[in-house]
Amino acid sequence: MMQKYLLLDRRVLNPQGMENVQLEVTPPKKDKEHGVLFSESEPWEIRIDNGYPNVIYDKKENIYRCYYTLFIEDKDSEGVSKEERERRDYQPREDRVPALAYAESEDGICWRKPKLHLVDFRGSKENNLIFPYAHGTGVMLDEREVEEEKRYKMVTKIDQPGHTAYMAVSFSKDGVHWKKPIRWKRFNPPADSHNLPFWDEEKKRYCLLSRVWKDGIRITTMSHSYDFLDWSEPIETLRGGGFERQIYAMPAFSYGNLYLGFASVIHEGDRKSPMFDRVDCELTWAVEPEHFDWVVAGQNFIERGEGTYPKGEADCGCIYASPPVLLENGDLLFYYMGGNGKHTNFRESSLMRAFIKKDRFASYQTINTEEEGILSTCKLEIQGEELEILAEPIKENEKSGLSVMIASNWNKEAFSGFSFEDCVIEEGEAGWKKVSFAQSLSQLSGKSVSARLRFYNMRVWAMKGAITLTGHRLWEGAGEEEYAIKR
Repeated sequence: MMQKYLLLDRRVLNPQGMENVQLEVTPPKKDKEHGVLFSESEPWEIRIDNGYPNVIYDKKENIYRCYYTLFIEDKDSEGVSKEERERRDYQPREDRVPALAYAESEDGICWRKPKLHLVDFRGSKENNLIFPYAHGTGVMLDEREVEEEKRYKMVTKIDQPGHTAYMAVSFSKDGVHWKKPIRWKRFNPPADSHNLPFWDEEKKRYCLLSRVWKDGIRITTMSHSYDFLDWSEPIETLRGGGFERQIYAMPAFSYGNLYLGFASVIHEGDRKSPMFDRVDCELTWAVEPEHFDWVVAGQNFIERGEGTYPKGEADCGCIYASPPVLLENGDLLFYYMGGNGKHTNFRESSLMRAFIKKDRFASYQTINTEEEGILSTCKLEIQGEELEILAEPIKENEKSGLSVMIASNWNKEAFSGFSFEDCVIEEGEAGWKKVSFAQSLSQLSGKSVSARLRFYNMRVWAMKGAITLTGHRLWEGAGEEEYAIKR
């Protein structure tokens, strides 16, 4: 059975056996050709603000759906010209009215905002609003759901300024017409963030990533539910670093045997800093959704654009991402709301998108490019002949190299016939390199071994094959339940 391991997964590698290497996040490629897909174009789109986009491709209906939060009442934004916005600071008021809006597209590029006739805005229902007073809404398409009426699910904060604020869920058959929101049975976290629900296949439950305030800063939290109605108390799952690196929102999704998240990191604490009040998007990972960690803290995943308000690029100030759309070839399509100004100031927000190739979220590269890099795995059990490494040259026109050896441990001599010199690398599909040796790899079947990778001028992302990661680097007992690799 083929297993695949991204090397950003720290369980895979033994840091005692690593030399001259560092992990680098691979930013997705922005779709510069199409640029802004839609922005604040309607009278009720007074301020999209963070947007908290949820972009879903419905295969059954062959349509892209985008759900986004906005303010339909905001006295300090409405009617304010660009010239005035450039002269003074925005003053957010407590009486701003949030709402949930909807857009759709056949190709993911050309978007329309259909008139849904659901919500009255100043005497007319000719708009694309789904719910008023909905803040930080997260939407999921539940393909496992047997009840058609609950195929689409949402979690939102119902926020009527000066009156009430509570967590709620709703259900929909078609993704457009939704049931009346149902209030949470227990708990009422602040949740003024992207409240993103998803399915935890291992534990057969729904999870929700949200946010609270703790110790004076913003903290990402996780709740769970088995029926989507009764949610557990939020627990902390990730925090940043002081005022300067707070997590504003963190949508996430399941990818292979991991979860990957997109943390919108807001920078406060120093008004004179060029980073102040801007929001970057960083990559996080988890084995279980209760415990996320940074892939590389401080490295951006979706890069902000160039410039500053009001003349900078459309995403030069803030980035808030949606969980990605998986394309037929396995590549991923990321939609995000980009803002062109500081978080707590005037800005206009727009939907944009970027692409990344399958499995290429973060790669190991050499620190000193004049020397080779070494990666050593934790214990693997060999179960067959197949072994492949996902790696590509950094500089196409310069010499590059990759070789592998197999030993009983990272610091032991290679098995006979499995040294670096015995290794043969052949080109496979989509950047994967096929690894073989002078001896048949299946001769080591059932053995607990360590693979050692040696490379230069290469990005190394992942490995796969007839291999199973069997445990932590400090324990030799492969398969022991206490230390066995989960998922």
